[in-house]
Amino acid sequence: MNAVTYTERRRVLREKVSDGAILILGNAEAPRNYADNVYPFRQDSNFLYYVGVSEAGMAALLLPDGGEVLFGRTEHPDDLVWFGPHAILADHAGAAGFTNTAFMETLPEKVRQLQAGGVTIHYLPPYRGDRSLELGRILHIDPREVAQGVSVGLVKAVVAQRSVKSDAEVEEIEDALAVTAEAYRAVMAATRPGRVESELVSGLQGVALAHDRQQSFNPIVSVRGEVLHNTSYANTLADGDLLLVDSGAESRRWYASDITRTFPVSGSFTPQQREVYEIVLAMQTAAIEAASPEKTNRELHLLAALTATQGLIDIGLMKGDPEAAVRAGAHALFFPHGLGHMMGQDVHDMEDLGDAVGYEDGEKRSEQFGLGFLRMARKLKPGFVITIEPGIYFVPALIDGWRSEGRFVDFICYDRLNDYRSFGGIRIEDDVLITDSGARVLGSGIPKTVEDLEAVVGV
Repeated sequence: MNAVTYTERRRVLREKVSDGAILILGNAEAPRNYADNVYPFRQDSNFLYYVGVSEAGMAALLLPDGGEVLFGRTEHPDDLVWFGPHAILADHAGAAGFTNTAFMETLPEKVRQLQAGGVTIHYLPPYRGDRSLELGRILHIDPREVAQGVSVGLVKAVVAQRSVKSDAEVEEIEDALAVTAEAYRAVMAATRPGRVESELVSGLQGVALAHDRQQSFNPIVSVRGEVLHNTSYANTLADGDLLLVDSGAESRRWYASDITRTFPVSGSFTPQQREVYEIVLAMQTAAIEAASPEKTNRELHLLAALTATQGLIDIGLMKGDPEAAVRAGAHALFFPHGLGHMMGQDVHDMEDLGDAVGYEDGEKRSEQFGLGFLRMARKLKPGFVITIEPGIYFVPALIDGWRSEGRFVDFICYDRLNDYRSFGGIRIEDDVLITDSGARVLGSGIPKTVEDLEAVVGV
């Protein structure tokens, strides 16, 4: 990816949104507890996609006449003392294909001139409070009014463009996956009873840092796999536990990876764990094999749900007609989330832009528990990269609540669930490219079958 790449991306965007000016705002530093002590910087992904520069305090303005201006910070002589020799605004402009530059402090006046001439300023929805404040300052409006002026046309254009990944983008994701695979093997080898979750997290992150990579999101490493977004690392691993690890490194160009594996702390699945694990693996295999431009992601989700229901019937945890159970939503007691999401420059790609990413115009999310959490329902297209991450979980509070309400008693064998109250949860996730004729799992592969996991955990 080079100046030609970013110039072409902006040209395509300009063709889709041909009226007015387009403002692409980069992120600012975010202080942890005082101004100079900041969180690790992560640039806005739309800015990365169209400009490719990871430096705080920048913006790009695409003008109605086809001109482009890259705005950045003013250099101070003391910067050389604190930061050493470094790229300046002109260098960033050259790398991104801009011929015109200006300092950020001039941006509000440039926008004022455009507005005075009747030019519409298109911008994307802010997802941080400081971005709302900055957009308010640049656009000369109350920050509380910023959300009302978001350009729907620009959102749709960005979603359409970023959804289809180029070969170079797929290479970036696979580059990230290579580091992630190394990290998973290290964690699997280090897993054994008596270790603390935080020790394994340090190993996971250590591999990424050794490659000078950041995580694409805060890792989940937990023996409480039934807690979907568990980011506490305080538990001590015990014999008989399952460890769920959900993590991914970024590529050097900030593309995400996202993998989940669940494996036994002792190195061997119990018979009960194995039969549930095989159901989840069957759910994922069925969805991956069915994935193609002929399908919607909603259809893949429902296929995984049907596979789960049949499997749970086979082991005596559900009963009745599996298709009827799925239509009613009874399976969601065990599979309460969506099958997966888009992935690319973000781990949940473009979710700052709302449901336009995962749902077609006029299509709304289901109100059914579980299905309503499906982040992406739309028809798949070649070039989409999605995660396929089914799971089965045993959440005591959810089981008790549904049982007390008498929900789905025709489908759920509540008496059998007493033996699963401390089971936890199992999720298996891979990153999948939709091709012209089907789908391809990205990366070189991370142990996933029962036999492969038992061969590497604790070894």
